[in-house]
Amino acid sequence: MKAGAASYNAVMSKFDLTNHFLIAMPTMQEGFFAGTLTYICEHDENGALGLVVNRPISLTLAEMFDQINIPLHRPRLAKMPVHVGGTVQIERGFVLHDTKQDWQSTLRINDRLALTTSRDILEALAEGKGPDNVLVTLGYSGWEQGQLEHEINENIWLTVPATEHILFELPAEERLAAAMALLGVNYSMLVEDVGHA
Repeated sequence: MKAGAASYNAVMSKFDLTNHFLIAMPTMQEGFFAGTLTYICEHDENGALGLVVNRPISLTLAEMFDQINIPLHRPRLAKMPVHVGGTVQIERGFVLHDTKQDWQSTLRINDRLALTTSRDILEALAEGKGPDNVLVTLGYSGWEQGQLEHEINENIWLTVPATEHILFELPAEERLAAAMALLGVNYSMLVEDVGHA
């Protein structure tokens, strides 16, 4: 390993944002990430992968399941909105969930949360055998090596450790403000300050 790579890895080990929220600063008023809350599923020396968790689209889980020919008979899940998770692979579904079970294609985030992209989890959900808590997105957000660190240094994002309460229990429109509250900041006042800058 080269000395430069070793020092980069040492920095990264102190700067792992896996299982953190990225809060778009109010100064980011244009583009896809304006007003977003993103959950980071993986962050290592190769880059980062996350899901925007506060941008629902006009598609319910029942409608999505219907499109992929899986009957969904769980009323609580049927009305849940699908979110746009990012601009990468927007034709592909990503299921953020709590469970200790692994599926055919699962990224283990920590001992409580995982991200799965395989059809078997959808089939299990439809049969009532899947995880209790899920958040489904189309697409994900990705950062290349060092890109996220650079953006944070440029004050594009605030970061805070994520909570399952915000991910799974709050409606999408309340998640951003709730994440800001974890930092002790009132998001609406911050937006107002930017508006008067």
